[in-house]
Amino acid sequence: MGYTVTNPYTGETLKQFTTADDAAVEEALTQAAQFYQQQKSISVASRAKKLQHFAKILREHKEELAHEAALNMGKRLIEGRGEVELCAQLAEYYAAHLDLLDAKPYTYGTGKKALLEYHSLGIIMSIEPWNFPYSQVVRVLAPNYLIGNPVVLKHAGIVAGCADLLEKMVQAAGWEAGAFKNLFVSHAQVAQIIADQRVQGVALTGSEEVGSTIAGAAGKNLVKSTMELGGSDVFVILNDADVQLAIADATAARLRNSGQVCTSAKRYIVEKEVAAAFIAGIQKTFSAQKMGDPLDETTELAPLSSHNAAVELQKQVEIAIAHGAKVLVAGGIVAGQGNFFKPVVLTDITPANPAYYQEFFGPVAQVFIAENDAAVVALANDSHYGLAGAVYGKDEVRAHRVASQLETGQVFINRPSGAHPELPFGGIKHSGYGREMSDLGLYEFTNQKIIVFK
Repeated sequence: MGYTVTNPYTGETLKQFTTADDAAVEEALTQAAQFYQQQKSISVASRAKKLQHFAKILREHKEELAHEAALNMGKRLIEGRGEVELCAQLAEYYAAHLDLLDAKPYTYGTGKKALLEYHSLGIIMSIEPWNFPYSQVVRVLAPNYLIGNPVVLKHAGIVAGCADLLEKMVQAAGWEAGAFKNLFVSHAQVAQIIADQRVQGVALTGSEEVGSTIAGAAGKNLVKSTMELGGSDVFVILNDADVQLAIADATAARLRNSGQVCTSAKRYIVEKEVAAAFIAGIQKTFSAQKMGDPLDETTELAPLSSHNAAVELQKQVEIAIAHGAKVLVAGGIVAGQGNFFKPVVLTDITPANPAYYQEFFGPVAQVFIAENDAAVVALANDSHYGLAGAVYGKDEVRAHRVASQLETGQVFINRPSGAHPELPFGGIKHSGYGREMSDLGLYEFTNQKIIVFK
């Protein structure tokens, strides 16, 4: 497995990292296991203070981290800064909520007492993707550090520079040896790590295919796992919506991070009374994006993360059109320097079209027109995925009623989906299982031990 960083704008190879040998992996696991044992006698408050310091270090190095993400996978500087800020907020959230690990009283029988205690489990393996090279890691790392679980990271090869830099941030924050270790490992080594008795959890964000493989390996070894996989999120525009707000948010929600977001607004479901106005609006906004260098502050749409990503997305669009999809906004691969992909909007996609059930991981949107609220819900739920979504409508009671019927892990009303440390995040169906962030993310990899008194 290669760990090579290639600038998606220039095509230049910037960094190469050597795959760790088995001795280095064993050393990392040994250190992690020692951290796990040592932290049993260390207070949660002590680790909370170090989480606070980690947040400070991240903010101090925000520009450096954002610059590295731009060079590794093409994230615009403004988006990179926002991702680093989210990481700092995640660290601060868990540092400020150590009381979530306080024992909780239970009663049983005729008023007899019990206490539910939260304890660390052991080593957690974090397997993360390239599209959010910092926050995907930190939303696993922060809660587990607070608990006292060490984390070993296997990151995506194309963001190896980001993985290396994030480890340096942890070191600068003064965390203990073994608390966090980035490992450049092969697929075979990943399987070996999961099979190690000291590893008690696996957190993965990635594709369905990878999720199935890793969940299978975890299950084989009776290791707890969480899976955050793909998504084909709906963005619903009811007939009483503020259409101009919906147009602006729909564009931003689909094209942020060049459309390479699991929770992007990938399927627009608009009720027929406002469909013409909405479609005209997104035709204008999608066609007006300024493509350019992610290091240029004026760039609105950066290149995709890799040439292969652009090629595969182009194939999906062509297959969709060949099966009857109509083009509302024409685009696709742009010839020349950079992995650029001009935004595309498709409509008239039927269940017979392969695109109907696929995830488009890039700046491609689908438009569906619905007769009424019931049709909206039926269309939205006719999907293999269930990660997030949004509903726009001035009547919030009605919008809430529609949102409650959507088969998905999160729904936002009159605003696009986003990540917030206080809110649980995760999906259902082929979008995975388990939750990250909030109190639920903290409890995913804890031993929830009940102490029962006579």
